[in-house]
Amino acid sequence: MPLASITRLRLRSLRFAPFLFWRAFGSLRQARGSDGCLASDARTIGGRIFWTRTVWRDTQAMRAFMTGGAHALAMRRLPDWCDEAAVVHWEQASAQLPPWSEAETRMRTAGRTSRVRHPSPAHASGETVPEA
Repeated sequence: MPLASITRLRLRSLRFAPFLFWRAFGSLRQARGSDGCLASDARTIGGRIFWTRTVWRDTQAMRAFMTGGAHALAMRRLPDWCDEAAVVHWEQASAQLPPWSEAETRMRTAGRTSRVRHPSPAHASGETVPEA
């Protein structure tokens, strides 16, 4: 079954935006060219919050993407750039990207936080999608 993967990042300062945009475009290009990537896209909210949606053939294809290329380079910097980071994965019947509403719900109910060096209070308390 295809594997949906969702990430949510929040920059701790807008000064990191150019760096994240650069790495995000490289990662999105890498995903789209990766063996096993069935669909991918991203969105930004208010210049500081970044979401990604990808669908993979299987866990092995997703892990190969995560540990190499532009994505691996970006992951090294995110703990410094972000004060919130979270991820959620699930198997689904379709190779289509899940709607953003489902991605947000799944992040809230089954997501897990990722390590950041300067966590926001919401991140430190384990929230994956803090209330606005």
